[in-house]
Amino acid sequence: MSDEKSNLPAVSGEHGHDSQVVLAEPIPDPGIEPHELRITDVDPKAADRVERQVSTMFGLAGLLFLGSCVAYFAIPRDSIVEFGPLSGNANNLTLGLCVGIGLFLIGAGAIQWAKKLMVDTEIAEDRHDAHSTPQQKTEIMDAFQVGVAESGFTRRKLIRRSLLASMGLLGLPAIVFLRDLGPLPGRSLYTTIWAKGIRVVNDVTLRPIKPSDLIVGQLVNAAPANLAPIEEESAVTYQNEKAKAAVIVVRIKPEEIRTPAGRENWGIDGILCYSKICTHVGCPISLYEQTTHHVLCPCHQSTFDLADGAKVVFGPAARPLPQLPLAVDSEGYLVAQSGFNEPVGASFWERG
Repeated sequence: MSDEKSNLPAVSGEHGHDSQVVLAEPIPDPGIEPHELRITDVDPKAADRVERQVSTMFGLAGLLFLGSCVAYFAIPRDSIVEFGPLSGNANNLTLGLCVGIGLFLIGAGAIQWAKKLMVDTEIAEDRHDAHSTPQQKTEIMDAFQVGVAESGFTRRKLIRRSLLASMGLLGLPAIVFLRDLGPLPGRSLYTTIWAKGIRVVNDVTLRPIKPSDLIVGQLVNAAPANLAPIEEESAVTYQNEKAKAAVIVVRIKPEEIRTPAGRENWGIDGILCYSKICTHVGCPISLYEQTTHHVLCPCHQSTFDLADGAKVVFGPAARPLPQLPLAVDSEGYLVAQSGFNEPVGASFWERG
């Protein structure tokens, strides 16, 4: 023992005296504590009682999901419920409570099932390499099958059937609630309020734009001059039309523009006009880099070259920005030669 201590490094003690550091032995592995059986492990009646509890939770969850679908149609959309000083929409409140409590019951039932009925024997496994050998893969699949058997999922039919029924009914609210996404767009994106002779106006000041108002390198967010004033009864229609008709107007040196065939007269002295709506999923764009003539969509980084027909140079967008042909009216203001010759917005429709 004295020889071992003589090889240890000396350290200065509290009063300056040298002393030896004694290294402690590693703590031995205590192992796994003896397994304690639960009441459901030794009493079949207790296990059956827990099974009924879990199945009841799953069953109630399914009824709540079904009830949310009924409430969606049965409760008027404008009905109000009041709780003292608080009030809210009765339809939304009922839907939220039904789906929320239903999801809670599925979670609570799963926890009760795992804690009281699934096998809870403690195990220990040594660390190993991340990759698995064929033998280990076989062992993993065997262990998975054992886990399925030990969970009681195949043996306890009441739990299995109630869980599958509740999870199946959970899909109903999702399908029904899709109705609130609004009507299908159909061919609504094929037409906008742009037409021949409609002036291009600044989308903030609503002032018409002359070619002399724009300098090289400038990009302006614009809109058609025939947008109707906002009225309460037509606010939704107004916003839809404004969103579809939003455009960007940019001025580029004419010698730097590569005009696509058939569009030779669509610009005015280097002034071009494109839809403001990204052709990927419909985000509004206007992040412009004047030196490259690229405009960037902030949502998914689709990049369009405005000097080359707004073709896609980067990102997930599948087609160029639609271009609006421009002209100048008798008073010198920018106007549209016609509407867009293709749909605006996200390219979700089938194209030939």
